[in-house]
Amino acid sequence: MGLDTTHGCWQGAYSAFMRWREKLCEVAGLPPLMLMECFFERGGYSDPFRAYAKDFDVLAESYYRCLPIRWEALKPDPLHILLNHSDCGGEIAALDCGPIADRLEQLLPLLPKGDSGGHIGDYRDKTQAFIDGLRLASSGGEAVEFH
Repeated sequence: MGLDTTHGCWQGAYSAFMRWREKLCEVAGLPPLMLMECFFERGGYSDPFRAYAKDFDVLAESYYRCLPIRWEALKPDPLHILLNHSDCGGEIAALDCGPIADRLEQLLPLLPKGDSGGHIGDYRDKTQAFIDGLRLASSGGEAVEFH
């Protein structure tokens, strides 16, 4: 079981899709995805301040007041549509496919080459497949659907 999309954008594990989007954030110079609105969970497994908060609760509270980071606080970027998308349903609108593909093409050379492990394989190959699927959907005026 995993994420499947139309137009061949993605077929694979949900966890791999998440790691791929985290890598996209990294190379795009964005905050870590797990600190963003809809992803950050105070005290959750990916909370970077969880252990720190046990010993320095007052200081950690100052960090928590700034979290989660709201998407609106960032400079607008078509990539946000992909990053903030559910990994188990919904769609990317046909009008958004081209701009997201363009943005992913800019990031492509910044991604690591070779097998990354963890059900992703090569970040560049996975990203190119996503770009190709977005372009296919855009050319037909169709949305990319997530299942």
